[in-house]
Amino acid sequence: MNMEHILQLTHVRKSYGIGSIVETEVLHGIDITLKRASFSALTGPSGSGKSTLLNLIGLLEAPSSGELIINGQNTSQLSDQALTQLRGHSLGFIFQFHHLLPAFNALENVMMPSIIDSQHLSKQQAMIRAKALLSAVGLENAFYKKPAELSGGMQQRVAIARALMMRPPLVLADEPTGNLDTHSADDIFKLMRKINQEQDIAFLIVTHDQRLAARCDQTFNLVDGHLQQKTTD
Repeated sequence: MNMEHILQLTHVRKSYGIGSIVETEVLHGIDITLKRASFSALTGPSGSGKSTLLNLIGLLEAPSSGELIINGQNTSQLSDQALTQLRGHSLGFIFQFHHLLPAFNALENVMMPSIIDSQHLSKQQAMIRAKALLSAVGLENAFYKKPAELSGGMQQRVAIARALMMRPPLVLADEPTGNLDTHSADDIFKLMRKINQEQDIAFLIVTHDQRLAARCDQTFNLVDGHLQQKTTD
């Protein structure tokens, strides 16, 4: 077990079906290693298995076979409760459509992971951290605005702050710029890169934007459930 790595997938396969009669394998022996504080992209055409792979890494589904290690823990050996705890404290999530709660303001949305966890921070500590995170992503004047009052780019900044609330060593970003115009997408990419470099948080970014993928440290390309890798400068 190498603690230099935040994520290790070894010969991971995923199949769907009913027993052994009707079974379709959608991921074929995936091997991925991400170092701590790395900045990587996952690309591939629609239907290539990117969402399935991200669900496995995000501990939303279990591999059919192979080994998945996150933050030094072999996930096949963990109970459902331990998996939930590992997900909550080791992984942050950013989505294309933000998934902010419309009834809550920006501050409350960022605090939500800590509120759900309930044992990590007091409400006062959570509020202090949430304000610091919103300020760090340039939203110090938007603490009490609800999502409907924010632009798409601003909503995504709230989502990034929320993903960092529990200080995860790895953030999974699923098409985080896919719903934004080119200028806003570039701003969000630069913000994630800045967080990566200043806070030593690893990012794995699923994107169709080859221009942005080329600016990552490494790119994993998924085609028909098979993984290819190219390293960029």
